[in-house]
Amino acid sequence: MDSMAVDSVDFHFDPMCPFAYQTSLWLRDVRRQTGLNINWRFFSLEEVNRFEGKKHPWEREWSYGWSLMRIGAALRRKSMDLLDQWYARIGAELHRDGGSPHVPERARELLPEIGASTDVLDEALADSQTHTEIQTDHQRVIEAGGFGVPTLFFAEQALFGPVLVDPPYGHDALRLWELTVGWLEFPHLYEIQRPKGTRDQERIGEVLQPYLAGRDWQSVNRGEVIDFETKAP
Repeated sequence: MDSMAVDSVDFHFDPMCPFAYQTSLWLRDVRRQTGLNINWRFFSLEEVNRFEGKKHPWEREWSYGWSLMRIGAALRRKSMDLLDQWYARIGAELHRDGGSPHVPERARELLPEIGASTDVLDEALADSQTHTEIQTDHQRVIEAGGFGVPTLFFAEQALFGPVLVDPPYGHDALRLWELTVGWLEFPHLYEIQRPKGTRDQERIGEVLQPYLAGRDWQSVNRGEVIDFETKAP
């Protein structure tokens, strides 16, 4: 398949996921070089890995990733570009700088940096429809058999990944895009996975150090999925 013939992709993300963020950096560079249209969509690791008896993220007054996505949903109504900028900004704050965009006060401070009003935070939290918009995006992945992020949708097909810690740029970014789109030629090719040895784990830890150092919540790892849960009851 001609990778250049694929001009649009839906990218489902949870802003708390460091791997989705790294993949988004790669896809942004593909967009820079090709004009690819990226439609940002949501997915909740809090919800997909929720333990029985624990509140759903939409039942909490503030829930780290979910609430950041509620703000994103309100911004997306205005324009996809605003959501694009919001994900880029909060992603850099958390995964590059080790900051705390998931804290309401810091999230509010970041909104003017993308040209949005601080009132967007209050508007998003006061509007129950933002819950619905996230749930709709989330359910789309579940119904496709998905379980985590990044999940990419190309017309009728969905792919989980690529999962990256060292996103390629320039020519290498285009080469990975070519390989990723090549999967679409084989709709019954379900999985290829590279085992993570000790040196791989060490490298992942190095790249994710800012995020790991700033993390103030409990993580739950269920096999192939990493969950980032708040400490809220």
